[in-house]
Amino acid sequence: MKDLSGWGRYPRVSGPLNAAFDIRPAAEATAALPGVIARGLGRSYGDAAIGRNNTLDATGLNRMQGFDPDTGLLTTEAGVSLADIIATFLPRGYFPCCVPGTRFVTVGGMIASDVHGKNQHNDGTFGDHVEWLMLALPDDRVVRCSRNENAELFTATIGGMGLTGTILSAGFRLKQVETGWIRQNTHVARNLSEAVALLRQTASATYTVAWIDVLARGASLGRSLVLDGEHARKDQLPWGDVPFPQARNGRIGVPTDMPSWMLNATTVKAFNELYYRNGARKADRTVLVPWDAYFFPLDGVANWNRIYGRRGFVQHQCVIPDAKAESVVSEILERISNHGAGSFLAVLKRLASGSGLMSFPMEGLTLALDIPLSDKLMPLLAEIDALVVEAGGRMYLAKDATQSPETFVAGYPQLDQFRRLRNEIGATGQMASKLSERLGI
Repeated sequence: MKDLSGWGRYPRVSGPLNAAFDIRPAAEATAALPGVIARGLGRSYGDAAIGRNNTLDATGLNRMQGFDPDTGLLTTEAGVSLADIIATFLPRGYFPCCVPGTRFVTVGGMIASDVHGKNQHNDGTFGDHVEWLMLALPDDRVVRCSRNENAELFTATIGGMGLTGTILSAGFRLKQVETGWIRQNTHVARNLSEAVALLRQTASATYTVAWIDVLARGASLGRSLVLDGEHARKDQLPWGDVPFPQARNGRIGVPTDMPSWMLNATTVKAFNELYYRNGARKADRTVLVPWDAYFFPLDGVANWNRIYGRRGFVQHQCVIPDAKAESVVSEILERISNHGAGSFLAVLKRLASGSGLMSFPMEGLTLALDIPLSDKLMPLLAEIDALVVEAGGRMYLAKDATQSPETFVAGYPQLDQFRRLRNEIGATGQMASKLSERLGI
């Protein structure tokens, strides 16, 4: 038995953790272990990678199997990490077409969560760049899925949170880049309306994202730093700069759980003020940022989730359709600010529609918040979820630890089709996580 949790460290569950180090044992475990779900590096935030009865550690499936430099097609087993992919291929001039906010995730996890990044509004999700995948089904079969072969199963597996079977391997595309640097521009938004307008204005940039000060109030509600970026060319680097800088690899870290009293409205407000002013000084000029600091800023701080103390935290990420996005995000920020439990990490992005049956993205704005766990938090999140549902939005399952079955059903209109497919392949009951049990999937 092992204590398991997501990166938010809530909820925590004790259960069996079974390891697989090759394709065949992983497929056999998928069929033999009841109530099982595959788990990678444990960076989903809630209970998505904790099995209802059994959890299958897939990080032993960690072999890269082939690469075509002409097409950028990389074939790997599902347990290969994004960190290893970047370390191997960035020095050769290739980078993933889509990356989430941490590189400590696996290929299988990225497909199951259909992760998105700062370029989703232009380039889609990770699943949009997957050509095919091999899937272990609950009846001990292993099938190849693509847009032309077992297409419905392919679409359901991308964003399906591991509930159609265990992803064993996949082929997906990388893109060519000349350097490992990003040319970043910072734009200052004095309030939410300016932030939303700037996200629209910078939509033609490859990458764009807004950091929000969630504790700002009044006329400054939603004040933000909007960052856009492009991959730098070699001729845009100062003479002597290394074209492909190495990752920082967590040179600093949080050695122990921080006391809960250290993270409060006063300390968060002070941090946000400092961060905002520091970012504002970089406005109206282009700066070069190394790839790891741009895409994965928190990966440079080992065990940063300990900042939120022993109780852990909840990351809440919703997407709101365009028609009501600004007003609903404004209301959410108002309630968060009044609550006083601000977040170091509050991110606003534009999204386009996703392609998976259960993919999170839709046309609109997505807001992600990290909030320390407290006795008052759950009622607040229920209020926010009600606002999201009323606006026709939904929550991201890879981040979720708290939403109700009713909220989930309202946000995912293709759920009945997903349930039908799960039933047809024998996955209902067999492929099950604590998340699927909580939400009634």
